[in-house]
Amino acid sequence: MSTYKIENVVASASLGIELDLQALALVLEGSEYEPEQFPGLIYRVKDPKAALLLFRSGKIVCTGAKSSAQVHSAIKKVIERIREAGIAVTKEPDVVVQNIVASSDLGQEVNLNAIAISFGLERVEYEPEQFPGLVYRMFDPKIVLLIFGSGRLVATGGKTPIDIERAVNKVTEELRAAGQLR
Repeated sequence: MSTYKIENVVASASLGIELDLQALALVLEGSEYEPEQFPGLIYRVKDPKAALLLFRSGKIVCTGAKSSAQVHSAIKKVIERIREAGIAVTKEPDVVVQNIVASSDLGQEVNLNAIAISFGLERVEYEPEQFPGLVYRMFDPKIVLLIFGSGRLVATGGKTPIDIERAVNKVTEELRAAGQLR
């Protein structure tokens, strides 16, 4: 069984109301709102460490959290701040995890040329002149893995930690079966 570390959880939610971002920028301390640069208001929370992007439509995107629990906590904090600003948020938003990014280490260096050949060209992109890692598109679970010669992996596209765990275990088994891991 391989180990992995969740680096980032990206999730979205909707408050079901329109937001006056200009007014919110004045009351959400430390927020950034420059509509000519980016259409959303950026609000960072320290505990848990996360950035929340608030849009006029009432949509929220949370990024930088390390778990689903941290996402929920960060969104809850920004809703509290919005309510403190006198804006009535009546519905508890459904939070949907869009993407989990995790890292792992195979514990040894790997030969990316050999992996590209053994995994097959239909699921692999490997152009070392363009990017130092091999891009491996897994179908089940639907995860994209970046595999580096150092043996480090980055997994992206998961919706749950179980997706990530399955992908890391599966690629480790596939590498072992292809004779690329001891």
